[in-house]
Amino acid sequence: MNALPFAIIQFETPPAGVMAQVGEQQHWFIAAAGLQPDAWLIVRPDLGEALPDPALLSGAILSGSWAMVTDHAEWSERTAAWIRSAMDHQLPLLGVCYGHQLMAYALGGKVGDNPRGWEGGVQQITRHEEGAEDVLLGALPGQFSAWLSHRQSVLRPPTGARVLASSVMDPCQIVRYSPQALSVQFHPEFTSAIMAACQQNSSRPEAAGEALPEPSWPLRLLQNFCQQPRAIARLA
Repeated sequence: MNALPFAIIQFETPPAGVMAQVGEQQHWFIAAAGLQPDAWLIVRPDLGEALPDPALLSGAILSGSWAMVTDHAEWSERTAAWIRSAMDHQLPLLGVCYGHQLMAYALGGKVGDNPRGWEGGVQQITRHEEGAEDVLLGALPGQFSAWLSHRQSVLRPPTGARVLASSVMDPCQIVRYSPQALSVQFHPEFTSAIMAACQQNSSRPEAAGEALPEPSWPLRLLQNFCQQPRAIARLA
């Protein structure tokens, strides 16, 4: 168990229909990562909550959202500034979907509507050869399936960041910013029930994609990040 808690930084809540069926982002991450009650804290910057001192955390996960980074909401811009501070403190960070895009934006990249369109459902991710040497990604196969649901993407990663995975519709599926910080466009916390709830409560049908098995490798990545972030930071 980590001496310091993990922060799950949640950005707004899902549509009411999704929440009624499967809860909200914090529930998905806690269940997927197997975090114990004393191992995490929830932070809601969109409700005006202050972001925690990075020195008092073991690591942080930045959640997905139904918002758009390009809306530049006050809470989003405030979190972007916090990301830069967390990077200075070498805090282990994992951005997911909106969190992925926000990290890239905060560190100097460009985010906007994906010119290839909406990417959703189970899709195939290709880990680049460079990712085989990454401490978190080295155990992943060269190709694996993942849940996706997004309209916007990282269009240009920050200077110095390394893109370590891609899909047919999005060339920036995993970005490594530092030994401590990376982000993923896909959803390692999703289950088939969460994906189904999102599809059922969306006016935009998700692309069916290929007939791929239910993802398991992204979940392993999330669990490994949560189990030993400081060790990962030292080894990366």
